Amino acid sequence: MKITRLGHAMYLFTSKSGKRYLIDPFFDMNPGCPDEYQTEEFMKSIDTVFLTHGHFDHTSGLEKLLVHNPQCTVVAQYELAMILMQDGVKNVYPLNFGGTFELEDVAATMVQAKHTSSYKETEGTPIYAGESAGYVFDFSDDHTLYHSGDTALMMDMKLIQEVYEPNIAILSSSGQFTMGPKEAAYAVKNLLNVETVIPSHTFPTKETAPQPETLDGLVEAFPVVQNMMDKDDELANELAGTNTKVIVMGYGEEVEL
Repeated sequence: MKITRLGHAMYLFTSKSGKRYLIDPFFDMNPGCPDEYQTEEFMKSIDTVFLTHGHFDHTSGLEKLLVHNPQCTVVAQYELAMILMQDGVKNVYPLNFGGTFELEDVAATMVQAKHTSSYKETEGTPIYAGESAGYVFDFSDDHTLYHSGDTALMMDMKLIQEVYEPNIAILSSSGQFTMGPKEAAYAVKNLLNVETVIPSHTFPTKETAPQPETLDGLVEAFPVVQNMMDKDDELANELAGTNTKVIVMGYGEEVEL
């Protein structure tokens, strides 16, 4: 499988059979998404979108994607799925914790995360959107990947490891709104048993951002973004000397595992 990082929390998974699965679409205000991934061609190439929760930096690009790819399946936690269906989004597949969506080459199971969830909070009064989630992706004849979504440290990670046995984890580790590097490292050392970890929910700096002007605008609107910049290496340092490989991904970078 291939993993492409398209922002602080948006990832593209490409399976062995060439299916493309997008996690948490965030385009217009995303300083980490290169231009080539904001085209009509790219939008049409997506087979399924998975949403971890409703916050704007995880869902605000969904409408843009569906303009070009209206038949794309959208997987979301029950309350958020109901909101999207009432807004006229087609092909919404609601899940709740423990539920599995069987696709051609992957079984995607929704698992718990410790984080809040609201929808359209930057457009007016926030709409309650249920609870946040993570996913376990069990790819056919390939890796099993745990995507934590936005989460605090939680003991449930031990159950997720024991039941689903992921060998790769994408873990939020920026602090501020999710667990930080210290907590993510604790999870790897004590709760998970994965071979590979990819840090997530960390923002680029002006030097590493594919869209530096977008970064300026995002920082002006949400100054707290500066607290979450360039944290990936901190998790790598926390896990130095362990048997877990940390892959620090650049924005727009693709790795094959």
